[in-house]
Amino acid sequence: MMFFMLLLEVIWILAADGGQHHWTYEGPHGQHHWQASYPECGSHAQSPINIQTDRVTFDPELPAVQPHGYDQPGLKPLDLHNNGHTVQLSLPPSLYLEGLPRKYVAAQLHLHWGQKGSPGGSEHQINSEATAAELHIVHYDSESYHALSEAAQRPQGLAVLGILIEVGETKNPAYEHILSHLHKIRYKGQNTSVPPFDVGGLLPPLRAQFFRYNGSLTTPPCYQSVLWTVFSRRAQISLEQLEKLQETLFSSETDPSELLVQNYRAPQPLNQRPVFASFIQDMDKIFP
Repeated sequence: MMFFMLLLEVIWILAADGGQHHWTYEGPHGQHHWQASYPECGSHAQSPINIQTDRVTFDPELPAVQPHGYDQPGLKPLDLHNNGHTVQLSLPPSLYLEGLPRKYVAAQLHLHWGQKGSPGGSEHQINSEATAAELHIVHYDSESYHALSEAAQRPQGLAVLGILIEVGETKNPAYEHILSHLHKIRYKGQNTSVPPFDVGGLLPPLRAQFFRYNGSLTTPPCYQSVLWTVFSRRAQISLEQLEKLQETLFSSETDPSELLVQNYRAPQPLNQRPVFASFIQDMDKIFP
């Protein structure tokens, strides 16, 4: 019952259209108009951002996130859901992060991507360069708050891992655990079950290299409650896997003409927020 309630909270906060207003990424209800219905989307600590490596602050004492339970998500199937804005996988609370100010329990993960033939798709950029897609793994502060819905409205109530994804030469077996089921949830509102798998395989190599800053949800209601960890290194999927993501899902319940693509928010102004790095970068190079 607890897991079911957590699932409902995740969908309500990070996936649904707020119950009051319809929102999209483009058009009359697109991201440039979110502020009219969701005022916090126009606030001064929004996400995503363009991370300029020559402006970040190196912090040698910045602790790395320590995922626990990622390789052992339990025996129960995981719920995979098309909410009309993204594909979302619910995660059990046995997955959590340490190395942050408090213990953060996993709630869900979801993806952002572009459209076929487009070079962009990620939300965060590094030195103005976007990648083909981006994975977000969402956690909430379970020490301070009883529920995700409460934590999502409080400063640093959420901790999100941002993984930039690029196209590589080979198929990524970890991502295939998700992508191989997309055909079962083609339309908004459809769900399917996914056998448990090693979620840690979705993370990039060299996880000790990352950027950290305070920001927001990248979708309405845009609560400024997220402690972001964006990894410098990228995960890789094959071109076939990327195209499966770009061509399979629809943003409506019945209309196959509304392909679910370009579900990413443009970078938001930094507004003097500090961005910290756990490592010293080569300023002439973006880490692949």
